[in-house]
Parts: sequence; C-alpha cells; structure tokens
Amino acid sequence: MKIEDFNFAGHKAIVRVDFNVPLDAEGHVTDDTRIRGALPTLKKILNDGGALIMMSHMGKPKGKVKPELSLKHIVKDVSKALGVDVKFAPDCANAGKEAAGLKGGEALLLENLRFYPEEEGKPVGIDKTDPKYDAAKADMKKRQVEFAKKLASYADVYVMDAFGTAHRKHASTAVIDQFYDKNHKMLGFLMEKEVKAVDNILNNIKRPFTAIMGGSKVSTKIGIIENLLTKVDNLILCGGMTYTFAKAQGGHIGKSICENDKLDIALDVIKKAKENHVNLVLGTDSVAADKFANDANTKVTPSNAIPDGWEGLDAGPESRKAFAKAIEGSKTILWNGPAGVFEFDNFTGGSRAIAEAIAKATKDGAFSLIGGGDSVACIHKFGLADQVSYISTGGGALLEAIEGKVLPAIAAIEK
Repeated sequence: MKIEDFNFAGHKAIVRVDFNVPLDAEGHVTDDTRIRGALPTLKKILNDGGALIMMSHMGKPKGKVKPELSLKHIVKDVSKALGVDVKFAPDCANAGKEAAGLKGGEALLLENLRFYPEEEGKPVGIDKTDPKYDAAKADMKKRQVEFAKKLASYADVYVMDAFGTAHRKHASTAVIDQFYDKNHKMLGFLMEKEVKAVDNILNNIKRPFTAIMGGSKVSTKIGIIENLLTKVDNLILCGGMTYTFAKAQGGHIGKSICENDKLDIALDVIKKAKENHVNLVLGTDSVAADKFANDANTKVTPSNAIPDGWEGLDAGPESRKAFAKAIEGSKTILWNGPAGVFEFDNFTGGSRAIAEAIAKATKDGAFSLIGGGDSVACIHKFGLADQVSYISTGGGALLEAIEGKVLPAIAAIEK
C-alpha cells in the first residue's frame, strides 16, 4: 500500500516518527528538523479526516523512565507544526483510553517508547556472558511481541516514517507490522523519499560518482568504504581517518587521533582502491593545533609530518583544493562525515570546502545526498541546505542501506 493511495477518513493511524530532537537544559527544542520532516505524512492523515497517533523514542533511557527524556517536552512544538492541539499519553503501553477517545482530525503523542525495555527487545541488567542470558533474551523477545501488539491495538493502520530507526528491529519498527494486513501498513512520505534517495545512489548512478567519507574512525565506516570501492569513481576520505591512513603509510601524526589496530585495514583500502581503479583522495596537509580547543594555536603542516604535541583538527588548504577538484564535475555525490572538528568555528575550513563544492556540482546537475548527523549539521551551519539534492534524516540507517544491508523496518512493510 502506498500512502498517497490510502484514504485515512474513518481510520485511526499510528505512525512511527523520529522525534528524537535535541533539547536544551530547560527542555526546549533546539532543532525541529525531524518534526518538520514528518509533517507531510502527519498532515495527510489529518487532512483526510483520520485520527493520528504518533509514537517515537527520545535519547537512550535504556528501559527506564527518565523525565528529561519525556516527549511531553515537545508537545507544544508538534502542536504548532501540525496546527492542531496535540494530546499526550503519559504511558505509551497503557494509552488505550486516550486512543479510543480520539476523533478524526485529532492527534495524540505517546510517551517515549524506550521507557520500556520491550521496545528495543534487549534483556536489561544481565550480561551476555551470564549463563541465563539466552533464556532472558528469549523471554524479552516474547515481551517485545506483546508490547508491539499493545501499540497496534490503538489503531487500524500502521505507518512507518522514521528512517533514522529503520535499521533497528524494535517493537515499533519491525515487530508491530505483523498485526496489520498488507493494505493497512505502509511507508510514510519521508521514508519513501529516503528509500528513493538511497536507490539513486545505489542503482541509478550517474557518473562520475564521488563519495566523501569523513569522521574520526575508520572502524565505523569500513563496511561502507569497502562497498563504495566497487561503485565510485572518486573516494575522498577525510576527518580523523586521515591520520590512521597517514600513520599506516609511515607518517608521523603527533597526537592526532588514530586507530592503531586499523593500520592494516587502511593499507588494504589503499590497495583495493588501486585494484578497482578508484581515485582515492586523502588529505595531504592539515591544520594542526596545540590543544583540542577553538582558541588553540594553529599551524599548517603535512598530514604525515605533524610535530609532537600537536594534533590535526582540520584539512589544510591543499587538501581542500584536492577535495573540491574531485567533486567538480561529479554527477552523483554522497557525503557522510565532516573533514574536521567543525563544531569549532576555527576548524570548519575543510568541511566548508566540501559543502561548497557539492553545492556547485548540484547546481551543475549532480544528485547530491547528505547523510549523518554531523554532515547534516555542517550543511545547515554553512547555509547550504537548500543547495543540495537531498538531506537524509538517518545516519546509521543510511550507512547500512548503502552498505547493502536489508533494513528491518522496510522489510517489515514489504513482506
């Protein structure tokens, strides 16, 4: 079932949204991007005359009630965005009364799903080495199904629209579906856009295809890097990864971040890039600092000759030129991970160079996909969000999809 083909009039729909938005110390929303991203789906249901129930997680309470992670903090923001007074159910597993009283055109937000360990389906308070762990895990799986069944009892239609959690087999994403027939479960508009964007990257590639992988660790990106090496024409590896690659090739990196147990993997990536005729672009120079702070003393130095006591915190001017040159003329672009410690204003140069090159290539006809929290934060920080093709709401889900893995939440709707 496609959401655009379904008329929600006379139906109650429960929608898995991703309202895991950042809050300040007073509990105020500091970035409502994820709320705004869900609006097309939510407004379609309300405009059809359907009753809307929204469910989401916030943070990582790990099965315990944590007031600072209550979704009650965002009720006003969701109400304002939707244009209706959103009701609130303070217990997501016992919201039958609130759901039953909901009329067409009305909306209800359930409390944080992860206040219940059954949402994630992992045993709490028992280590994997404990002989009783397997029994506890089996028991939790049964409880997870019952939890999902309770959520499903609130509505006769299920809509999955939280791409950021699509790679998790949680009660609300990939268990609840079994309580709905194929005509009453569907992907929301946001999920459909995400799936289409990933499909453009994987199956509708226009060349040259350039991928930019940043961030601090090779280990968290190795799966996707290896997969991309069979697909891309240019692969830019930047950020903290730069120094693992520099050291693997015999360079001196001062006190820069480095995964010493991944040096062989770095060398293997270089080897595979050559074998696959991929233009691998690594930063040749860096902006090094004498401390990890915005006001640190800085100097530009080769990435493989950073003095003792100094650490690389951003790509240097020559690296920025090389990144921009690789991106120039590309027709498909994927960016995940910054080129430096962009949170510090004095170390945004590398990430900004990448963002500006992507915006220029997009203007020239490229399809550009930005994914992952830090990359998305970069593109917004530089005011270029409206100059790229698509900004993904999911970090881990996007990477796993591009890595070629089946996302449980999508499989649940399609099966």
